[in-house]
Amino acid sequence: MKKCLFYALLALVMVSCGSGNERLLTSATGSIYECLVVSDASVKDLLCETMGADMYGLPQMEPYFTISHVTPAQFDDLFRGSRNILLADINPNKYTLVKATKMRDAWSTPQAVVRIQAPDQESLAAYWQANGATIREWFVQEELARQLRFYRASTNKEARAKLNKDGYDMLIPEDFMLIMDTTLANTHVLWCCNNKGPMRKDILVYSLPYTAQEQFSGDSIIAKRDAVVGALVGAKIDGSYMGTEFKHFPPVTRQVTALRDTVGGFYAMETRGLWKMFGGASMGGPFVSLTRLDQVNGRVVTAEAFLYAPGQKKRNAMRQIEAILYSLEMPNERQR
Repeated sequence: MKKCLFYALLALVMVSCGSGNERLLTSATGSIYECLVVSDASVKDLLCETMGADMYGLPQMEPYFTISHVTPAQFDDLFRGSRNILLADINPNKYTLVKATKMRDAWSTPQAVVRIQAPDQESLAAYWQANGATIREWFVQEELARQLRFYRASTNKEARAKLNKDGYDMLIPEDFMLIMDTTLANTHVLWCCNNKGPMRKDILVYSLPYTAQEQFSGDSIIAKRDAVVGALVGAKIDGSYMGTEFKHFPPVTRQVTALRDTVGGFYAMETRGLWKMFGGASMGGPFVSLTRLDQVNGRVVTAEAFLYAPGQKKRNAMRQIEAILYSLEMPNERQR
């Protein structure tokens, strides 16, 4: 263990192979939220268990990433085009320190790669236990950023114009229909929905005056959420209303510093959990929200995405609408 601590250099180097590079790259292979793990068998389970752990806030178990594995000897040109690659390189003859390097577009585009170099299994394991979840989150943010770039091509101009009146902007996709722009008490609410196909996807943006830091606590965020969706979202059964599910997967709030495609980082509180219909209707699904402070107007702004897709896997669809939330811009951030 002393050797492990001595060699543990927790350095993360960001390398971009795409910008300013004139070489032609092939299109990345694989689907969204798939990751190729390249490692010796000795650390395969350690890496795959973290990358393929169950994602919180879904009604059925689905992993953060769908994992494939090959050994370093098998890692040839066929696999180098994968969209997400976690590469563990253990070699006592080449390395004396643990080093992790993040790369974009190393062999294809769009592509995210993390290479971890270590002198032995022990030091790599110690590094991964301390940093594995953070590396997994970086891969998630890369996927969200890719989705944002896709949304830029076509957005709902009417919905964005409504947000612009309050000084905000968000890349609401063109296939989302604006169904409500209203004020409840002191809360302004914009509601957009995509009800095409077998899934229903909804986006809410609501804002209210900032009065205290406690508004960013998990309890306060959920209380405000239940007040808004409880008043707006019902079902065909009279008296039914939407609320937050606490019994099986209580909602979790955490602070995030999200990396955006063009604006950089920002502070937000992320809340993730399950919703259900109360009052007779049997419906439910996942939701996620970002709560931010509008310093210019002294308001608390929450952007929420929720999904209804009975009997279907939900991870990819949920992540796709979650990406929309990360495009929310405050008045002092407007760039487009």
